[in-house]
Amino acid sequence: MVRHFLTILLPILVTQLSMYAMSFFDTLMSGQASPEDLAGVAIGSSIWVPVYTGLSGILSAITPIVAQLLGAGKQDQVVSKVIQGLYLALLLAFVVLLTGKLTLFPLLSLMDLEPEVRRIAFHYLVALSFGMVPVFVYAVIRSFIDALGYTRVTMIITLVSVPLNVFLNDVLIFGKYGFPALGGVGAGVASAITYWIIMFISMAVIHFNEPFAGYHIFRSFQRVSFRVWKELLGIGVPIGLAIFLEVSIFALVALLMSRFDTATIAAHQAAMNFATLLYMIPLSISMALTIVVGYEVGARRFAAARHYTLLGVGAALFMALFNTLILSLFNRQVAGLYTNDPVVLELTRQFLSYAIFFQFLDAIATPIYGTLRGYKDVKATFYLTLISYWAISLPLGHVLAVRTHFGASGYWIGLITGVGVLTFSILLRLIWIQRRRFLHNDVE
Repeated sequence: MVRHFLTILLPILVTQLSMYAMSFFDTLMSGQASPEDLAGVAIGSSIWVPVYTGLSGILSAITPIVAQLLGAGKQDQVVSKVIQGLYLALLLAFVVLLTGKLTLFPLLSLMDLEPEVRRIAFHYLVALSFGMVPVFVYAVIRSFIDALGYTRVTMIITLVSVPLNVFLNDVLIFGKYGFPALGGVGAGVASAITYWIIMFISMAVIHFNEPFAGYHIFRSFQRVSFRVWKELLGIGVPIGLAIFLEVSIFALVALLMSRFDTATIAAHQAAMNFATLLYMIPLSISMALTIVVGYEVGARRFAAARHYTLLGVGAALFMALFNTLILSLFNRQVAGLYTNDPVVLELTRQFLSYAIFFQFLDAIATPIYGTLRGYKDVKATFYLTLISYWAISLPLGHVLAVRTHFGASGYWIGLITGVGVLTFSILLRLIWIQRRRFLHNDVE
């Protein structure tokens, strides 16, 4: 069981780290250009990331659906789910583009930003918009490949794209080989180009290579099936909304940080960027749990599903302890990766201290999320996320930031409180679900 879980998990972890590396290097390299570029990319990312993660969360419904179909021996139903997921991805990309065209400029105008920071954020997002279609199409293809258990394939695809993205960042941010120096905007251009490359590679993989080619994803035409869309959205929308509520709270905090100076915005984004890098570990475990738990639930082996859960949460906690040690010992060195500015450096160190507590609690909550998705239990986590972050975390953080001496640190305290409440509540939900399933119809 441990070997099988690691076979699924390790490629997912490498893939997530590689995909996040693009955002990581966008922020890191933009910060080397100037504090304004770092802040502009920070604001732009704070708007884009909740949208992307929320909508790709909807499309990730493919994973538990396909995993349960495979566990139940219903491979013939997989093709229609994936094709309809691709249609849905194209629709979501169009909606994002239209919404962005209508709301982006007014949204940035409402924020109290320095003119140069606003300009960089706007053009960074415009550049990213050219990658909307491929990034959502790839989300569906990746979910399909991963659900079949071939997580190593998506790992290889993503690994190919990372050095290309870094190279394009270097060329477009700093202006090399005759290209103009675009600063933070160049990071958006580089990411959009990389998204297209990832999509084309993944399409070729599932079209020409077995076992994916045997499903004939691109070799037959299907009409839009609103029945399948209803199933995808029924599972995907609660997943997407829960992810959106979780990610958007961080984005909103970043936007609320605009009331502070550019140094504070830059430092907050740097600390959050590194915390998100650490988050890739429990997130990868969560995605692996969705696959293996979904398969076992489809086969009605509920005891095995519970064993996988314990294995996943235990692994996440171990890594959280290791990350805590690293952040405690190398606080200054981590902060120094992002900036040479002494003011930004000290603020980043302060925010990284809060990130220690946050990532530890997240290491428990995130794998539980993945397990519950494997059970297709998604609505409860949406409501619990809504309450924990939007009814507790945000109001508390705002009061501490505005009305006490904590200042910008108040938002971090609010986030830690919210994730603590969420961790406890979804743990109780998981215990209830597993006891109910374990007591009924377990197949050994």
